[in-house]
Amino acid sequence: MSQARQYELVYILSPDATEQEITDLHAQIESIIARYQGELVRTENWGRRKLAFRIGKHREGTYVLEVFKGSGELTKELDRRLKVIDNVIRHLCVRVDEELRLAERTRARREAETQRRIARGLPVGGRSRRADDEGGDDDQADRAEV
Repeated sequence: MSQARQYELVYILSPDATEQEITDLHAQIESIIARYQGELVRTENWGRRKLAFRIGKHREGTYVLEVFKGSGELTKELDRRLKVIDNVIRHLCVRVDEELRLAERTRARREAETQRRIARGLPVGGRSRRADDEGGDDDQADRAEV
C-alpha cells in the first residue's frame, strides 16, 4: 500500500432513499475501504437537507460524511463505485491530511509565540498596541480639521 492519507467523502443520496438503503451503502463503502487496507475513521449522517440548487429532479437529499485513511487507489475505486449507484446523486472525495498538518503547525507556532511573550513579560492575546496608536484623541482632532 502506498502512503495512507486522510480523506473526507461526502455523498448525497436521493431523498426517497430508505434507512436500509443508506445502511447498505455504508456497509458497501466500509467493505471497499477494508479491501484496500484503509481505515474508516468516522461516519456522520447529516440527514435530509435542502440542496443549494436542483440536481436532476431533486430539491433535497440525504447527506452522509465518511472520513477514512487510505491510498489513492482506494479513492479511485470509491469514485468508480459511487458513479454507478442510482441513489447517489452527487459525491465528492477530498484529501484533508495537508490541511490538518498545516493547522497543527499553525497552532504550534501560535503556542510557541505565546510562550515567548509570557517569558518576556509581554501581553498575551489580542493585538498589541503600538505607541503611536495610544494618542487616539489627537487622531480624531486631525480628522476633524480636514
